[in-house]
Amino acid sequence: MSFYLSIYLSIYLSIYLSIYLSIYLSIYLSIYLSIYLSIYLSIYLSIYLSIYLSIYLSIYLSIYLSIYLSIYLSIYPSIHPSVHPSIHPSIHPSIHSSIYPV
Repeated sequence: MSFYLSIYLSIYLSIYLSIYLSIYLSIYLSIYLSIYLSIYLSIYLSIYLSIYLSIYLSIYLSIYLSIYLSIYLSIYPSIHPSVHPSIHPSIHPSIHSSIYPV
């Protein structure tokens, strides 16, 4: 009798556990992956990206633009004064006087 009981229990438990675990794990993992991760990722990514991008862009752009514009505005007029004759009328008086006659 104990032999049959052990065979029955081993077969029953192996089948039950395999079916139960496969169904449970597949359902649990599908629900977990679809719901939890989608919510978590959407919230996390939206918060992270909004904060990170706003801080990064504000700091980077302010530093980059301030440095770039200060260098550009200090060097560009002295390199190319003919492009802006109204800024430097003494360099090109003919162009300046033809645009703004005295």
